[in-house]
Amino acid sequence: MAGNIAGSCLCGAVRFQITGAFEQFFLCHCSRCRKDSGSAHGANLFSATARLTWLAGEDQVKTYRVPGTRHQKSFCAECGSALPQLQMAGALLVVPAGSLDSPIAIRPQAHICCADRADWDTHLEDVPTLDGLPG
Repeated sequence: MAGNIAGSCLCGAVRFQITGAFEQFFLCHCSRCRKDSGSAHGANLFSATARLTWLAGEDQVKTYRVPGTRHQKSFCAECGSALPQLQMAGALLVVPAGSLDSPIAIRPQAHICCADRADWDTHLEDVPTLDGLPG
């Protein structure tokens, strides 16, 4: 997958474009990624070659780093949506999959840090599915 991929935050204040390909896509179940996402896992794309261009709202992007760790999260200061960030001194682009507006061809390659998954995060395929909100 290569090309231009568009993304934005929930309120639309921040818009960005990714040019290039993603090499990896992981669903991380560690407690920090669960806190970041407020869900069962973080869903992040990784690239050592793609370029990030901020189209609007770069001044609204804030980054929080967990003290004493490498774990960090970038987000919109207005709506809190997770946003892309450069890590490892700019060598690695990390993009929250939910922040993308364009379709992507790559699929998740693995669930990682499963030993740390939430106790309720098992057999979710058995939970009923609905196409909309519960009635």
